[in-house]
Amino acid sequence: MEFYYTHKEAEKAVLVGVALQEAGVSYEKMNEYLDELAFLAETAGANKVKIFTQNLDKPVTATFIGKGKLYEIKEYIENNEIDLVIFDDELSPTQLRNIEQELKGVKVLDRTNLILDIFANRARTAHAKTQVELAQYQYLLPRLTGMWTHLERQKGGIGLRGPGETEIETDRRVIRDKITRLKEQLEKIDKQMSTQRKNRGKLVRVALVGYTNVGKSTLMNLLSKSEVFAENKLFATLDTTVRKIAIKNVPFLLADTVGFIRKLPHHLVESFKSTLDEVREADVIMHVVDISHPQFEEQIKVVNETLTELIKEPKPTIMVFNKIDAFTFTPKDDDDLTPLERINYSLDDLKKMWMSKQDVETVYISAAKKENIEELKEKLYNIVKEIHSARFPYNDFLYEDYSTLEIE
Repeated sequence: MEFYYTHKEAEKAVLVGVALQEAGVSYEKMNEYLDELAFLAETAGANKVKIFTQNLDKPVTATFIGKGKLYEIKEYIENNEIDLVIFDDELSPTQLRNIEQELKGVKVLDRTNLILDIFANRARTAHAKTQVELAQYQYLLPRLTGMWTHLERQKGGIGLRGPGETEIETDRRVIRDKITRLKEQLEKIDKQMSTQRKNRGKLVRVALVGYTNVGKSTLMNLLSKSEVFAENKLFATLDTTVRKIAIKNVPFLLADTVGFIRKLPHHLVESFKSTLDEVREADVIMHVVDISHPQFEEQIKVVNETLTELIKEPKPTIMVFNKIDAFTFTPKDDDDLTPLERINYSLDDLKKMWMSKQDVETVYISAAKKENIEELKEKLYNIVKEIHSARFPYNDFLYEDYSTLEIE
């Protein structure tokens, strides 16, 4: 098996977004989603050159978009050097095949394939690579018809990293066998990781969660005084990193987990079960939010929905609104009678609104500028100390400094 990675030259991409009325996606919401898709494409190594959009009540069964819009895209591709077309929704095997036949010679990716590709490029450990490979094969299985001739024609690049065979001897039976073997391999790894978690004793466990690229790894580095890889790109962190640290000599474990995202492929959720177990088994949740992002409220909703699926019982939670240094707003003129929008609210306005009136602790920080970190530490200390005191009632908190120790 060969793995293909991004070419040195960025591939030129066309993005396609559809405002689906039956799904409640307005034209404005679609444009917000396309901004994220553009960031995903950039993370994968593509260069966005044009965006095509369409309003539909529901997807066209055969091609997802209308024939006229597909012809418009085809005409543009023929007159420009375009390498791939990326849709912001998951395409059915039939839709993918029909679109590829119409747009001859150009790779067609949907949102799921693009995210899988980024994961394939970001995976560093054997565990992460196995998880990604399993998700890729599960995605490919129903799309085998026509897929292998497509792979034979294109040698590498975005969307073809991972399990891309160069010959067409692969069939459904072989793929199913590989999926079975990968699942067995992951089961063994999951058992090993479960044992590792048990071996960490009864120390309080805190999990950093949040939408991708909100600054979790930067905050992890700040609290643990370590160097976890952090980058201004989506999914910079795939493997869970755990550090044993202490605040005022009260030790606990802090885990940095993979970021969530809208429409996270279900294949990845299943494959990354052991990674998500760090969240499921945590005692405390630190939900990090990028308050400078225009759609931070929707990102909160996406994370909360995922957490609801993972966690059955409520856990102590700290809402950490990060990147206050990057927060901007546009005050309204006195004679402007249009309704207030999120962009018109100052940070002080937001603090007085619903975010600070929740049943969880709330703190506003800048991990990059180290603003209000002591306030965060104090809130975290109080919660961890309470759990630690209940777990070790006769402990007097006389511990050595654990902040530099690393959990393998």
